[in-house]
Amino acid sequence: MKPFTRPDISIVIPAHNEAASIGDIVKRAGSVMDACKLSHEILVIDDGSEDDTAKNAGYCGARVIRHPYAIGNGAAIKTGIRNTQGDILVMLDGDGQHAPEDIPHLLEKMAAYDMTVGARNRYSDTPLHRDFANAIYNRFASYVCKRKIDDLTSGFRAIKAVVAREFVSLLPNTFSYPTTLTLAVVRSGYSLAYVPIATARRIGKSKIRLFRDGARFFLILLKIATLFSPMRVFLPVSFFMLATGLGYGLFRIFTMDGRYGPTSAMLMTMSVVVFMVGLVSEQVAQLRYERTDQQRSAPQTQETVKEKTHEP
Repeated sequence: MKPFTRPDISIVIPAHNEAASIGDIVKRAGSVMDACKLSHEILVIDDGSEDDTAKNAGYCGARVIRHPYAIGNGAAIKTGIRNTQGDILVMLDGDGQHAPEDIPHLLEKMAAYDMTVGARNRYSDTPLHRDFANAIYNRFASYVCKRKIDDLTSGFRAIKAVVAREFVSLLPNTFSYPTTLTLAVVRSGYSLAYVPIATARRIGKSKIRLFRDGARFFLILLKIATLFSPMRVFLPVSFFMLATGLGYGLFRIFTMDGRYGPTSAMLMTMSVVVFMVGLVSEQVAQLRYERTDQQRSAPQTQETVKEKTHEP
């Protein structure tokens, strides 16, 4: 019986009704890995497809895991992360946007970084409204992370398996998982690099809706920002409320010859409340960081104890 060998790379491809493109993506990804002489596995997570997505992926050599119904793109990624065996995970879409031939460019940087992301360049075939929305998300994420974020929503990325599993419970079930994963990695002190790529127009109809998913992206961005860096959100809100209340109060005093009024007092009081909530949230976030660090060091401590126990 041939002994089990852990693959170097696990390629995770979420797919929902991608029968037209999934077979070509799987074959190209396998050819690229063979050319790089890297042991690999290809997982296609079929998120409740109603066509031949699973059949075509399996025929082309992928290991297929099927959801009984459509749970979401992020849920498919989480299923992939939980079932991979490689030390490095590569995630790419199954709709033909990402070229598997770019995978080696991501892997080149994985010796020095914890995660590399394919950042869409100006040669990418993307709709104008998507480019505008991504620019806004990138600016806000850069503010939250205190570093430049080139492409917050790119689903084409490579990440160390141990890091991906650390944040799998935080990932949403929707298309917003790249946003969450990027902010979680950066704010937890892991290293991130971007690799410029050119994406193609997807095969078939897009499943992302501008207003519905755009609002969801922004809400998730706020949620993750308050989870990992609360004061970057609460402090500006507190300052704005204090400045507005103080300015309105002075305006009433000097131009209306009256008292500063209850509205001004309420705004200034609420600014203090918001600041204190942000301060408490910052302490909670710090406790979470400390607990995560203890969980990371626990396996190392156990290994050290085992080594000492077996010493002559």
